[in-house]
Amino acid sequence: MVHFGTTFDDTRALTIDAINEKVREQFPGIRVEEAYTSRIIIDRLKKRGVYKQTPQQALLRLAADGYTHVIVQGTNVIDGIEAEVLRNEAAMMYPFFKEIRVGRPLLYSVEDCQKVVGILTERYGKELGKKTSIVLIGHGTSTPANAIYSQIDYMFDADGYPQIHVATIEGYPTYDTTLAKLKKDKNKAVCLIPFMFVAGDHARNDIDGEWCEQLENEGFKVSTVIEGLGQIPGIQNIYIDHLKEAFNAPVQDAAQKKSSYIKENL
Repeated sequence: MVHFGTTFDDTRALTIDAINEKVREQFPGIRVEEAYTSRIIIDRLKKRGVYKQTPQQALLRLAADGYTHVIVQGTNVIDGIEAEVLRNEAAMMYPFFKEIRVGRPLLYSVEDCQKVVGILTERYGKELGKKTSIVLIGHGTSTPANAIYSQIDYMFDADGYPQIHVATIEGYPTYDTTLAKLKKDKNKAVCLIPFMFVAGDHARNDIDGEWCEQLENEGFKVSTVIEGLGQIPGIQNIYIDHLKEAFNAPVQDAAQKKSSYIKENL
């Protein structure tokens, strides 16, 4: 199980530790190792006496212990840079194993997106009602994978929840485009919620800090729900489903999928 990681103990227990334990329950008798991809977080935790290994270190340990087949499942939200780096790191370790399979991130297929929209609508939309606009704030990325945020935003609107918006800190939709939408909503109240696996540094400083202050200066009554996606059972189950998919069949690359499609349609 590979996570970006966090230095916040409370959200780590509710998200990372929780899904690790859920995987152990779902796959009894299967060894489950944990790894963090953020070297900065690993170093900071090490100074506090908390030791986390990188994916490479975890895989080398498994190889040394005689394991030949490994599934690497990340808790990335989108198929962005972090997910790409994880696949590359796994590929580098192929010589040490007979097989390595890499599971998919949370938002990979249209079905994944529809599930997430349903889960978040049930958790936030119905409770807050139409008098409060909701902004789910993701990290964002510089790759085309960033488009998934706009897709999710569109899906909320299409499902009858136009007051639920998706924004990003470092991508698109931006703060400014989201502010324009909030003004069109004509709601006085806005609730900010992280659209991230853990509610760590970005959630505490950017969302509960900078974004909250900026929107209050615009005249909105702002509240926050500081919880990570990883602590929502339904979200955890999507990762479990992706892990089961990787467990039951190798994940095909694009060339293999195209070849299979051509054979099926000849």
